[in-house]
Parts: sequence; C-alpha cells; structure tokens
Amino acid sequence: MKKIEFILLLIALFLSIGATKAYSDSYHSKSCRAFYGKLSDLKLQRPPKHVLLIPLLSRDPHSNESPRWSEQPARTLKNFYRNRFHAEVKVLRDIWSWSDYYREVELMAQQTQPFDRVIFISHGGFDGPVLKNAVFWKNLEVSGNKGKMLVLSESQPGLENELSITYDTEKNRVFSDFMAARWREMAQMKSGDIFHHLKGLEKKLQPLDQACFARYCAPERLDNHPERLRPYLLDSCELMCREPLFEQKSASEISPERFFQFTKSLNSLATENGLIFFGACNPGSAAPEKTNEKDETELLINSTLAGGPHLSYVHLVSSATDRITAGPIGDSSAEDIVNRVVLFENNRAQRFLCIASPSTHSSSNR
Repeated sequence: MKKIEFILLLIALFLSIGATKAYSDSYHSKSCRAFYGKLSDLKLQRPPKHVLLIPLLSRDPHSNESPRWSEQPARTLKNFYRNRFHAEVKVLRDIWSWSDYYREVELMAQQTQPFDRVIFISHGGFDGPVLKNAVFWKNLEVSGNKGKMLVLSESQPGLENELSITYDTEKNRVFSDFMAARWREMAQMKSGDIFHHLKGLEKKLQPLDQACFARYCAPERLDNHPERLRPYLLDSCELMCREPLFEQKSASEISPERFFQFTKSLNSLATENGLIFFGACNPGSAAPEKTNEKDETELLINSTLAGGPHLSYVHLVSSATDRITAGPIGDSSAEDIVNRVVLFENNRAQRFLCIASPSTHSSSNR
C-alpha cells in the first residue's frame, strides 16, 4: 500500500513540473475562465474523510477494452485516499445503467452520511458521463384505431431519447396483434433493429405494388447502377412499393426532470463543502457554439438549465448543485483521471483541469 502511494505521489510531482503557468493556454482560458487563487481559497473540506468512487461500466464501441476498465482506477484511488488521508472510501459497484445508479444511490443515502468527495470514472462527453443507452420508460397506448408505442431511454442524465411507433390498428390485424404481443420485447431492442424487424414483417403481410415496382425497379433501371448497389436498390424499391403499416420516429430532447433527478442525487451524496469530480473526457471543455441545425449533442450545456447556457458541463453541474465541481478539459484516460485527482489533492498545479466554484460563480485551472 505504501509503495502504491509513493508511486502516485511521484507521478503527481512529475506531472506538476512546468505546469505553474497554468493560465497560459488560450483554449484552456476559453474552456474554463480562471480565478487566480489557491485550492485553499475554495470552501472545500480538507482533508477528505469520506470518499465515494463511482466507476461506470461501459465500453467504447470502437475499442476492445473491457467494460469494467473503470474499476482499476477506482481501486488505485481507493488505496490513495486510504493511505494518504486515512479516509473511509466506498465504491458503487456494477453500475451498468442510470437505473442501477439511482437504485444504489437511494440505498446508500439511507445507510451512510454524505461524502467529501464524489468521483465518477467513466466515458463522457460535453454533456457529462456516458453509459450504454438504456430504456427507463415504455408504453403501448391504443385509442380508437390508433396505436402508439413510446420508448424513452438515456445514456446521459437529462438527454432523453424518444422512439415512437404509430400504426392503424384496423389496417392489418396480424400486425396489430403482433404489436400487442411483442411490444415489450421490442422496446429493449435498438431503434434500427426494431425498424428492420417490423419492415420484415410488413414485407410478409403487405402485397407489392407491381406498377410501382416496375416503374422504379425495372431491370433496365437497375442496369444503370453498379452491380454492388443493385441489391440495396432492389430492397429500397420493395420497401417503397408496399403500403406501410407503421411510422417510426426518433428524437433526442432535453428532459429537465431527468437532469434535476441526477443533480438531486449528487446533492444527497456530496456534502455542502464537498467536491464532485467527473473523471471522463470533456466535462471541463468549452461548450461548442450553437448551430442552426438541431443536434442531439451538447444540448445540456447550451440550454437554459440552472441559469444556462454554461461554459462547460462542470459549470452546469456546479450551478445546479451549489457544489464545487471539477473535471478534465479535453480527452482523458484511466491513468489521466488518477493523476488529476492525486495532483488536485496534493494542491499541485496542472493544465486542463476545470474547477467551478458556486460561491464565486467562476472557475479555476490550477
């Protein structure tokens, strides 16, 4: 244990060399407007006596990493806080979805006092920590001859993904019976898989409009396209030339209710003079400027939630919780998260760490 602590401190000291000019980076200044103070200027509990680590379990789909990658830095930080500060450290385990998170937080709130440090370790983005998109509400409603299946899911708290499927219950009885019997099963599927599944059923049930097919998919028309594209064009023609049995739509919207449910949970976990730390990519990064096109990303920090728009997700959460909040600017990694926390607790200067303080409504990069 002592050896681990010694190694961590060496890393912290090494990374802090040459970082005293922490305000010299122009993008950093844009990302996190700094106040030129010391850690001791923050109204923060020191030393930390009660620490909560929250490794979120998910995998980058573009890598071969284990979804449990976040548990290793959590173990390292657990040893650091115990050895350095003799702190009591707890870990939330097996958090695969936000439903898992809320369930465990509710239990923990009943069993223990709030924490001086609440540290998330996860994948993330401009709008906070990320888990695999998971359904939290689903329903099938039939009114008259109109059926509507509605599924709500989220991968980031406050960004609600909505999937809706509407259909005429009297248009095709087999299709309507299928929806009534299988909608719960389909609600757990990915949007694209649902669409292909229902289109496959539609292909079996609906006759092909031969005139339409001849008009758009006659052999002479297909011959004008590369051979590798013809199967896809043929498939598109078959979809287009059948009377549709359903309409599927997807959208991503801000859900203030879900966002404030998350920040309320943070308030229950962190003491008033505690720290909320997001160990992930981009929680301290500048909010991208709004564009005319609606986008499902960077919605929260550009919104009016908690007095927004905000400079970054760190600022948003700090404003919503009235807690000191910190997180990296730019990309991060398991090793980087550990290093940043160790440097922070040792009051060492570092680049690309944003700290938002609600008492001053400003932020610091040390």
